[in-house]
Amino acid sequence: MRNLLAGNSVIPVIVLDREEDAVPLAKALVAGGLKVLEITLRTPAAVGGIKQIIEQVPEAIVGTGTVCTPEQVQLSEDLGCQFMVSPGATDQLLEAAQKSSVGLLPGVSTVSEMMRCMEYGYQDFKFFPAEASGGAAKIKSLSGPFADVKFCPTGGIGLGNVMDYLSLSNVMCVGGSWICPANLVKEQCWDEIEQLAREASALGQ
Repeated sequence: MRNLLAGNSVIPVIVLDREEDAVPLAKALVAGGLKVLEITLRTPAAVGGIKQIIEQVPEAIVGTGTVCTPEQVQLSEDLGCQFMVSPGATDQLLEAAQKSSVGLLPGVSTVSEMMRCMEYGYQDFKFFPAEASGGAAKIKSLSGPFADVKFCPTGGIGLGNVMDYLSLSNVMCVGGSWICPANLVKEQCWDEIEQLAREASALGQ
């Protein structure tokens, strides 16, 4: 995951309500400089949207988000995704991910959860929900006892606080939905989304 996400400081977290929005949204984000896209498996449109993006936007690095079950691990592999992101991490999920060819960024919010994932060999984590779980201050405090660990914080992050996270040495990227807000996607404002992506891609450079 660290190699895959290298050089990508912001990962858009996408919730697709309509399949027809998938390709133009992905093209706008990629044109704005954001190539790594996390599409959450929260909606009925997600699977079809992922298929279309992989087929029609080859520059995009597509991953699934909100991966919670072994079945969704298998689905991510079947779809041809390049990575998976989970909000938390159960033993069942971690065991399924170990057998998968698709890399997982497991979600943690406590030290004990992180240590359990480390027993499975993980060094890179989604820190979620970031703001509600202690924010940048908590992540900074973890750099001492866990110097080799890197985080992708997600949850409650926007332009007002994103640099609090990206300035930390143990943060490799952040996940955020502010780049593709629901109202702009609904109104198909692709130029505005491309501009938001352009601004986001310049962060942390």
